[in-house]
Amino acid sequence: MTFDKLSKQELKELLIKCWMTHDGMWFYHCFLEFGIDTANKLNKEAIKSLSAIEVQRIKKAMGMEKERIETFEQLKKMVNAVFSVVKGDFMDFEYNFPSENCLHWEQKKCFAHEGMKRIGVSEKYECGLLYRVQCWLDILGVKYSINPQTDTCILNSCEKCSGDFVFYF
Repeated sequence: MTFDKLSKQELKELLIKCWMTHDGMWFYHCFLEFGIDTANKLNKEAIKSLSAIEVQRIKKAMGMEKERIETFEQLKKMVNAVFSVVKGDFMDFEYNFPSENCLHWEQKKCFAHEGMKRIGVSEKYECGLLYRVQCWLDILGVKYSINPQTDTCILNSCEKCSGDFVFYF
């Protein structure tokens, strides 16, 4: 099979899996070289830097570069646009908007948590996935709170990772 035989969905899944593998290997080698505390710190710094560029690129690609997020409806449109680009099928999480100014997420099995368990650091891993979403919201200038508020992986203490972002417009 050549590149031009891949569907858009197959190409998207391949690219996201490759990107997430790179991300995981980068974290793993930072952990080996510097320990878990420094790996978490560097990971969050990289995520924060990436998020600013990522959100602007997605906004531009979706024709939304001039839009300011000032309402919940605009935020929902932006969240859906971002996840349509960066979420792979293997990520196995769901999100919805169950009420005004609320985004709910739920994930039973997390690829990042599974990777951290394999290298033996899941108890000290500071979740990069939720942090990435928080960085997007910060870049977009959206005021929010998150429940549960935690730095370490929620799956260390619960059967599933779930919670809510509450927005203040």
